[in-house]
Amino acid sequence: MDAALKKRNGDNGIQHGSMRQAYLEEQTNKAGVLSCIFSLKEEVGALAKALRLFEEKGINLTHIESRPAHMNSDKYEFFINVDTTCSKALDEVIDGLRLEISGQVHELSRNKQKDTVPWFPHEIQDLDRFANQILSYGSELDSDHPGFTDQVYRARRKEFADIAFNYRHGQVIPRVVYTAEEKATWGEVFKELKTLYPSHACREHNRVFPLLEQYCGYREDNIPQLEDISKYLQSCTGFRLRPVAGLLSSRDFLAGLAFRVFHSTQYIRHGSRPMYTPEPDICHELLGHVPLFADYSFAQFSQEIGLASLGAPDDFIEKLATVYWFTVEFGLCKQGSEVKAYGAGLLSSFGELQYCLTDKPNILPFEPEKTSLQKYPITEFQPVYFVAESFEDAKEKVRKFAGTIPRPFTVRYNAYTQSVEVLNSTQQLRNLSDTITGDMGILCNALRKLE
Repeated sequence: MDAALKKRNGDNGIQHGSMRQAYLEEQTNKAGVLSCIFSLKEEVGALAKALRLFEEKGINLTHIESRPAHMNSDKYEFFINVDTTCSKALDEVIDGLRLEISGQVHELSRNKQKDTVPWFPHEIQDLDRFANQILSYGSELDSDHPGFTDQVYRARRKEFADIAFNYRHGQVIPRVVYTAEEKATWGEVFKELKTLYPSHACREHNRVFPLLEQYCGYREDNIPQLEDISKYLQSCTGFRLRPVAGLLSSRDFLAGLAFRVFHSTQYIRHGSRPMYTPEPDICHELLGHVPLFADYSFAQFSQEIGLASLGAPDDFIEKLATVYWFTVEFGLCKQGSEVKAYGAGLLSSFGELQYCLTDKPNILPFEPEKTSLQKYPITEFQPVYFVAESFEDAKEKVRKFAGTIPRPFTVRYNAYTQSVEVLNSTQQLRNLSDTITGDMGILCNALRKLE
């Protein structure tokens, strides 16, 4: 999630313009550059030994940075760039770092071969392989970011980035002690948005929000903890949160949804402008996204988009990203005779939440084939929104749209093993048939007892 693209609407609403870039825009890596991060124990000669591996393979480092490992005080982390002509040699060096020095290595970029199915995670643990393949470092800020000249804020952002960078699947998400200033910023955003939810948010959001206040610490004077929310979501729909250090590509972010994992930021916007943020922050994640991940239908709908992305060609990733933009981020839905907001970008923006339900924007029916081609601005409120008949209707439409994606297999999520099954053999189809037969038996038995 690179330099942020911004929505500028003064201080009338909570801004999140980098959402497009954060989760939706499929960025390519800088031409001719490969990147990786490796960690070493803090001991005499460790770095020299590592650099010798690069030298022996004739690899020239074009960039290197170092920092102490936040979660392990006896290790240092090194971020490096090398030329793509060194691709094969880099594989050998990475093996050497892992085997000879026992270093941890995270590859951040590698050019994909054309005309091949892009790699995608098959098990939930595989998310560790790309969760740190961020398009910009979490503590790096653009020159026009409100916190760019605030060294205290920048240092604080690095703390959050380090937490996410060191996180691995299955670990407890580290708790954060938020400062009084951070709580004040959260409180202002929380208070303003809560006044609009009863009249503007969909009923699912309004149903869940009081439960988050009751069980997850949602209060004006308290910023909830990701671990508490993650446990609550798992008990509701199986969704969970995972801290992220920076901006992920569309492909990687959507892949997380396939496993019911939402990559969430943990930092908060700069206190000087509480109603503006050039990037997704914890206000956007917890107030906009989280409530609906506790709803069964919406959780399934979100996962359908994620599953559709696995192994999809780049041009379809762009289409799915656009569908995501006009649904999970900026979606509207019919509820009775009214239209309500369910998109997180709307539910976390005081200004746009008001605007989207006026007669100013153009409201169109949600049809993935057409929605996926819709162009949109990123520097102003949306001129076009798509309204779904219901989450169930939107889910079925996305499922049919996914059937048009040119990939030589179908995927299915196995909740028991938390893995994605590629259905490309008769035995796998038999297993699926057995599962469906068992579920149908349970359904029929339950229906008989209700008669």
